Amino acid sequence: MPPEYRLPLLVAVTVLPAMLISVTVVALLRRWAPRLGLLDRPNQRKVHTTPIPLGGGIGIWAGWLGTLGAGAAFVLAARSSEGLAAWLPPWASQHLSGAAERLDMLAVIVGCGTVLMIVGLIDDRYGLGWKLRLGIQFAVAAGCVSIPELRLTAFIPLPIVTVPLTVVWIVAMINAFNMLDNMDGLSGGIGTIVGGLLAAALLLGADPATGQPQLFVAGFVLTLVGGLVGFLFHNRPPARIFMGDAGSYLIGFVLSIATLLGTYAGQQEHPLAVLTPLFLMAVPMYDMLTVIAIRLKQGRSPFEADRNHLSHRLVDLGFTKPRAVAVIHLLTATCGLGALLLARTDLPGALLVAAMVGCVLALIGLIELTARRRLKAAAVESAERVASPVSPAVPDPSGAGGAKES
Repeated sequence: MPPEYRLPLLVAVTVLPAMLISVTVVALLRRWAPRLGLLDRPNQRKVHTTPIPLGGGIGIWAGWLGTLGAGAAFVLAARSSEGLAAWLPPWASQHLSGAAERLDMLAVIVGCGTVLMIVGLIDDRYGLGWKLRLGIQFAVAAGCVSIPELRLTAFIPLPIVTVPLTVVWIVAMINAFNMLDNMDGLSGGIGTIVGGLLAAALLLGADPATGQPQLFVAGFVLTLVGGLVGFLFHNRPPARIFMGDAGSYLIGFVLSIATLLGTYAGQQEHPLAVLTPLFLMAVPMYDMLTVIAIRLKQGRSPFEADRNHLSHRLVDLGFTKPRAVAVIHLLTATCGLGALLLARTDLPGALLVAAMVGCVLALIGLIELTARRRLKAAAVESAERVASPVSPAVPDPSGAGGAKES
């Protein structure tokens, strides 16, 4: 099979089945969610005004898990059947042994993702304290780093440094996508963009160790993309169902694991390509860090929900909700496209890409800061006018209207 057909075939066997499973399961959940008590009711910090079904994350999980499970079953069958293995094209059969060797690791990852999905679902239904949720997230992340392939390296030969950084990265991405889940199509759309661009980076580039596209990791993340596309069919504005914590936890976890599984740079060639995951996740991290900074500045807990997210701030500046979501999607795509250049340019070029991404985020930050200061000044001026109304004019008894002759 010609190389140009490999990418469409990989998409066909990952994205399409995951999308079909997800869109079907989410359609069923839209009917069942109210009877299961999975409803997101409006309150002062939410943008919707009527109860919306929750549980869309189950559909994303079903599409992701169902496709991975079918793929794992096919690999095992092909390994035990010479006839089935012979049916595969040579470029695929050469990866069969490597895929089979990774099935144990895949089982651990799927188990951890399922635990997080269930924890999120329980939180959607009954509510859980942030300490318990965060503790479970750290426990799951710690379990993942017990597998050497899931540890961050970044050319740092010190496990005492890289292991804690890996745990923090996983937990941070879980919560970043959870924080982004505050407007129709926002978290799911960003997950789709990041997952698609990450798969492109893995497929269009080559593993520095083998010189081959990283099909296993790309297929792993594309199954999530398919699940998200199926969910977004129901979540596009106006949303008919929300993913809930069950979905946002799963998205953040799978994408963080995919970034850890991928290889982006050799130590001698394009070393700054190791920053690819940071650029892909730049907007989720920007949103999370600015929200935490605002809450701490206001003397509140960083885990206390509010309306200080980037999407809310854009709406406060005059954007409609769909346009605010579109702006954040475009920011994510811009930073992610910059990430694709890192493995294709020399050191000065990579530094320019890094500067470009930094300028994009700084620009949106300055726009936000300036506009919010003007809005605050206008609010203060309005309050002063209300507090100090202008006294009515007193009629001049002389009938001259108060005018004085010079």
